[in-house]
Amino acid sequence: MDIGIALPTMCRDYDRASTVDWCRLAEQGPFSSISCGERLTFRNQDMWITMSAAAALTERVRIFVNLSVLPAHPIALIAKQVATMDVLSGGRVTLGVGVGGREHDYRSLEASFSRRHDRLDEGVAGLRSLWAGQPPFPGADPIGPACLQPGGPPILAGALGPKAMARAAKWADGISSFSMAGDPEEMAASARAARHAWSAADREPPRLVSGCFYLLGEPEPGPRLSEFTAEYLAIFGPGIESFAQAMPTFTADAVNRALDGAEEAGLDEFILVPAGTSLGVLEATIELINARE
Repeated sequence: MDIGIALPTMCRDYDRASTVDWCRLAEQGPFSSISCGERLTFRNQDMWITMSAAAALTERVRIFVNLSVLPAHPIALIAKQVATMDVLSGGRVTLGVGVGGREHDYRSLEASFSRRHDRLDEGVAGLRSLWAGQPPFPGADPIGPACLQPGGPPILAGALGPKAMARAAKWADGISSFSMAGDPEEMAASARAARHAWSAADREPPRLVSGCFYLLGEPEPGPRLSEFTAEYLAIFGPGIESFAQAMPTFTADAVNRALDGAEEAGLDEFILVPAGTSLGVLEATIELINARE
């Protein structure tokens, strides 16, 4: 199983040095990909610009856009941004797409929150059409640049429930799921549901990716992981404090249990999403992964 690392863009003290230093060290380490996610009404830096910087700072790791809230954006713009990133990275981009769960992001972008599942389906079809060289409308020139990966980058769906997976099985190359606490049973259930959905759609088995929040290599990792989780989930209102307080993935044993569970579930890749920005976090993670080999 591959292990990817997310940039800690959702942390309070993430800055320019974080992008540069994490990308350079991750490139040298045992990681399969580097990634970050998209939020608008939050403190994080822009996902697209950050991932483009990561593409320029690295040569080996996959550049995993994990993930774009596709129905909130103009499809032609996303097609051009992803194609540009694919060229910038030398053909290393993987695109995650989903509908997201935060209406505030849609409102901030003056995008409708309605029909977002249908618009996700339509948006993916639009991306692939534009990457194939079709013009955005009759009489227009095609949108460039051409992707280096034939047909465009692989597309993974941020699908969690059975209905979302059934839809995604029609167009996605796999799923990018998430288990915040790295729960083995949750990951196994998601993997089974995805395999069933792809089989029902008469397609080859999907690429299976999941991930979790964690923190290693910093003082008082348990309280800091809980604080990070609570801040990240605060938009969903009260009631998340108990979940945040119970986050277990702040010891090497707990992170290894999550990785073991992901491997047992048959995942292709697991993304570790850090709750701290110091290089000590990344160094402790590299040490843990190397000790598994």
